[in-house]
Parts: sequence; structure tokens; C-alpha cells
Amino acid sequence: MKYWLETLGCPKNQVDSDKLTGLLEADGYAPASDPGEADLVVVNTCAFIEAARQESVDVVLELAALRRSGARLAVTGCMAERYGEELARALPEVDVVAGFGTSFYQRVGQPGSEAGGQPVGFPASAKRPSFDLLDLPRPPHRSPWAYVKVAEGCDRKCGFCAIPSFRGSQRSRSLESVISEVEALEVEEVVLVAQDLASYGRDRGHARSGRPIETLVRAVADRVSRVRLLYLYPSELTDGLIDVIGGTGCAYFDLSLQHVSRPLLRLMRRWGDGERFMERLGRIRSQFPGAALRSSFIVGYPGESEEDHEALLKFLEDAHLDWAGFFAFSNEEGTHAAGLPGHVPPHVVAERLSECQELQDQMTARQRLRLVGEKTRVLIDRPGVARSHREAPEIDGIVAVPDDRPAGTWADVVLTGAFGTDLRAAWLA
Repeated sequence: MKYWLETLGCPKNQVDSDKLTGLLEADGYAPASDPGEADLVVVNTCAFIEAARQESVDVVLELAALRRSGARLAVTGCMAERYGEELARALPEVDVVAGFGTSFYQRVGQPGSEAGGQPVGFPASAKRPSFDLLDLPRPPHRSPWAYVKVAEGCDRKCGFCAIPSFRGSQRSRSLESVISEVEALEVEEVVLVAQDLASYGRDRGHARSGRPIETLVRAVADRVSRVRLLYLYPSELTDGLIDVIGGTGCAYFDLSLQHVSRPLLRLMRRWGDGERFMERLGRIRSQFPGAALRSSFIVGYPGESEEDHEALLKFLEDAHLDWAGFFAFSNEEGTHAAGLPGHVPPHVVAERLSECQELQDQMTARQRLRLVGEKTRVLIDRPGVARSHREAPEIDGIVAVPDDRPAGTWADVVLTGAFGTDLRAAWLA
């Protein structure tokens, strides 16, 4: 029996897919080389914004057309959790629409379920306990780095975000379970992810010493050569956490700012403003001059004025961020923003989005060019492709190196050129 698993959305979804892969392979499934030869096709969907939902539906329909006769098609992930019955009615091509954890296990694996009379993924005799994907083991990792999800859900009520409505409240893993997974992965770099990463452990009470996230970062850094954090809420980035992150040797700070206009951020139910954000960036750079800074911003949130937009452009020009992502506001059902007045016309949103991206492309290119001539240490992801502390896997640029060294090795290089988001480098020794 063979499976094909298609993953859409964020790194947190990729971790979920890794754990589903572990379940399938533990039951004797082998990965298919293409979806057309699979006995079971699974799509792990994203439901964050409308564009992501449309992509998920398109991929489901594409795979439905590609699957062989008799193969089962299962849809899981955020769309399945958020729109389960509605999605099943809208996509008759799908055999099973199943949410996270127990739902997927029972509905895809249980005899007599929507998957048909034969079990898909689990034998009829298998014990079916309730479980959370967070707690499941993962298969051996095939690259020198890996995402590790340390918590599920979110306790914040950001005005634009529906995730808490279907992912639930934050529930953090124990420190011991995270460390056990890190050790089992046997990778050189671990990328910690969660919806609200800096709040890790708060729902479990106090750590043995210090803030739980600081304790976690130190513990992971003791076991791998590089630890990186993604998705930090800006008010949670204290001086102590800055010092812990920088002290690991990977001074990479991914701050989810979303905007810089104070009135607009209040409408988003978010903390901060451009002045406070600049202070935080200054604190990071004064302590760690070689730090890399990333953020993300929403353009066209209800009530965004031309003055707000100009303030964002000015911030981007002054902040010199290494990396930034921009997203058009998506009107999500059930969120605070859905009921706000002052929705920005789509053509205005498109213009503002283009202006932000064009300016940030210039800033990123300038930041990359400044690095030419610098010496740094890189991890080789695959022959010819490497990353320093400044590049997160899959979302940032890369460092192009000679292809005579294997994946998973470290090397000291001198940066010899910049082209767009990427750098070229030569071996130092």
C-alpha cells in the first residue's frame, strides 16, 4: 500500500504532515513516487485566508483527477476542521473530510467509516485512543534541519484571525516531549514554531527557572548546532528573550508586527506602534549587530487610511528589515474585523501591496549587498545550497556555494556576491 501526502500552508502544517506520515508508515504504508500510484491520497489544507482556501480546493480537485481507480482521497487540516460538513458537501470527489488528531485517525482509519468498508491507514485490530498530533512521533528526517511545533492553538484574539476558532486555545507541549523529539530528529538545525511561540508554556504554569520559552530555547540549543524561532509576538520579545536568542549564535528575529499605525493596530487588537517597534529593533541591533530581522504586515485592514499606509512605507524605509512579507487583508467570517466599517477597495489594497513589496525588495537587496566581503558560517542544505543564521529555510534567500560538500555539513565561507535575495560564497578553507 502506498500513500501521497500533499501539504499546504505554514510550517506548522508541515509538522502535522510529518506526524501523519509517521502514522501511515508505522502501519506499513510506503510513500508513492507520484499521486497517480497511491492507494491513499491525503491533502493537508490551509484555511488562514481566502487565497489559501482557494489553493487548497484547487489542489484537492487536481489530485482527485490524478488518482488511480480505487484510490481513496482524504482531506484534513485547517479547512477540514473549520468547514468539515460544508466542505464534504462541496467536494463529492473526496472520500473523507477529517479534522485533526483523533478525527483523522478514526474517520480515515476505522472500518465502516467514510473511507469505506476496509481500514485505510490502520488495521481493524488497532487500539484507537484519543490523541493530539503534537504528541505523535515523527519519521526519520531527510534534511539537515527540521521544524518542531511546540504548541497548538492560540489564546490571542487578533481582529483578523480565525485560527483560535478552529485550532482552539493554546496548549503547550511539555519541555521533555519537545526535547525528546529534537533528539530523535538528529538534525543540525531546529526551527521552533507555534502560533504564539513566545507564550510557550504559559498555559502549563511556571518553568523550573525563568520564562518557559527561554528555558526551552536554551535546552534545544544545548542539543543542536542552530536553533531558530519563527512567529514572535512583539510585546513578548523582552530583553531577556533577545539575549537568549542572540546567545545561541543564531541572532534571527521574526517579529509579527502586522502594521505600525497605533490606531489601526488597536482595531486589529494588537499591541504596539512604529515607535515601539523601532525601539525593539534598535535594542536587538545594539546587542547583536549582525542580527537578521524579519516581519509580516497586513495591507488594507478596515479603516486603513492613506496616512496609515504612508506611515508603513516610512517605517519600512527606516527599519532596514532583512525580510518582510505582505498580505492583503482577508475578510474572515466570525472575526472582529468582519464587522468593522471602512473596508478598503480591492484596487487600493492592490496598489498599496505593490508599493510595500517594491520598497521592501529594494531594502532586502540593499541589506544583502552590504554583506559582500563578510565571513560567516553556513549549514549546507544540499550540495551547492547553504544558509547562514540570516536565512530561515524555505522562506528567505540562500547562500550559493560550490557543490563539492555534502548536505548536513558546516563550512566557513566568505560572501563574494549578491543577486536579489541570494548570496554567493567561496570556501575559506
